[in-house]
Amino acid sequence: MAGLKKPKTYDWKDSNLALFGSQLEKDVKKESAMGEPAWKGAGEKVGLQVWRVVQFKITHWPKEDYGKFYSGDSYIILNTYEEEGGSELLHDVHFWIGKESTQDEYGTAAYKTVELDNFLDGLPVQHREVQGHESQMFLSYFKTITIMKGGAATGFRHVGPREYTPRLLHFCGTRKSVQVNEVPLCRSRIKSDDVFILDLGEKIYQWNGEGSNKDERYKAMTFCQELEHERCGRAKADVIEEGRTSEEHEFYTSLTGEDEEDDGDQYDAKDKDHELFRLSDASGKMKFNQSKKGQVSKSDFDSKDVFIFDCKNELFVWIGDKTTKAEKNNAMAYAHEYLMKTDHALIPVSCMKEGKESKEFRVAIAA
Repeated sequence: MAGLKKPKTYDWKDSNLALFGSQLEKDVKKESAMGEPAWKGAGEKVGLQVWRVVQFKITHWPKEDYGKFYSGDSYIILNTYEEEGGSELLHDVHFWIGKESTQDEYGTAAYKTVELDNFLDGLPVQHREVQGHESQMFLSYFKTITIMKGGAATGFRHVGPREYTPRLLHFCGTRKSVQVNEVPLCRSRIKSDDVFILDLGEKIYQWNGEGSNKDERYKAMTFCQELEHERCGRAKADVIEEGRTSEEHEFYTSLTGEDEEDDGDQYDAKDKDHELFRLSDASGKMKFNQSKKGQVSKSDFDSKDVFIFDCKNELFVWIGDKTTKAEKNNAMAYAHEYLMKTDHALIPVSCMKEGKESKEFRVAIAA
């Protein structure tokens, strides 16, 4: 609505962790006081469950939209599984922050993730995911990750095709993970190595770059078919090939928007050495010190303390079985303060208890 002030969006150096103790936390706790109905049935069987944050509340995300995210929203994702040969249900719970998500939304997602962890008796491994810097574990849950601009309410299902805002979608990757990102309607974004879909509402064009691979082309074709199905025959998709289509084609003449700054690829640390930090109050005061740099092994961890393990492309917060309450309560806050002092605050963060370590953690200390 005209005249409304645009809400504050995600600051890459901001963090949900800095919000603990704020009025927002109190608001969320008040909403949670009577119990969270969204958690009914959560984690009771093997599979994936996704929720979206809507004004301090948690809403179920439609299963047909799993893998689709809006940059203006925040989400909670629960993966329940059994290890091979085992019968115990295990869980990983992630909160995903869209880069245009408001502070209220991603703060609520963080608190509700902790709440879901408590609901499941503290068994899950908790993870923070940030748009464009997702962990490999998170990406593995979905055959295709699709990132759209705006919030979920801007989706095609809420408007007629003649009112639809054109979108340009970029398909890039291989069979294991083809990612789909909405990019500006700008000619300079078109690359020969990839596939693009121009969605005009009633007309959809799939543009295949000369250097694109079969996985990108197949994913794009499937995506077009899904759009046609969703629109009940009101939309028609055509495929065009680079170098075989006139510059006067509607695909090209529709690319009239201005380019925007790109957030770039995954973070690449300058210092490649792993670092291990210990958080301990054994001396009577809370102390946070580096305990090792370089190769880290299981023997470097002590059950009496909290450790923050920086692998440069992911951060692990490890909570020992015999840590004090103060150490546990300060673990994520110290992880946040540490990240604030580095040049890589966007990396995924995983918080786990001793004995509940993730596969990625076990691989990192064995590397």
